[in-house]
Amino acid sequence: MSEKLTVSATLDSLKTITEFVVNLAKSANLDKKKIYKLRLAIDELATNIISYAYTESNGEIILESKISESSIEFKIKDYGVAFDPKTKLESEEETIDIPLEERQIGGLGIFLAFDGVDEFSYERIDDQNINTLIIYR
Repeated sequence: MSEKLTVSATLDSLKTITEFVVNLAKSANLDKKKIYKLRLAIDELATNIISYAYTESNGEIILESKISESSIEFKIKDYGVAFDPKTKLESEEETIDIPLEERQIGGLGIFLAFDGVDEFSYERIDDQNINTLIIYR
């Protein structure tokens, strides 16, 4: 089973994205903990796209899902500025052991998000960012 959602890259779209993800995850019979982690990861990616991908105009976020017997997969696509979240993940992992009082506010969103999915990949194809997240059922 596969579904697709295209929304404007605006903060107002986050609720629609969340509903799409949660409804599909429930239909795939994911447990509540996995649904929460998947929603968190996709929300973090979508928020970064909204905040940074389209510098001169609003664009779109395209979500595609695929449910199989063994997993649920989401692809999050945009035509914004090239950005591989794994590069940010590496810098966040470097700061994870710094005491809280010495850290800057924020900065662990990508780490926390992708810590909860089973697989994550990024690729840039034809001016499009494609983030793929997989959670096993």
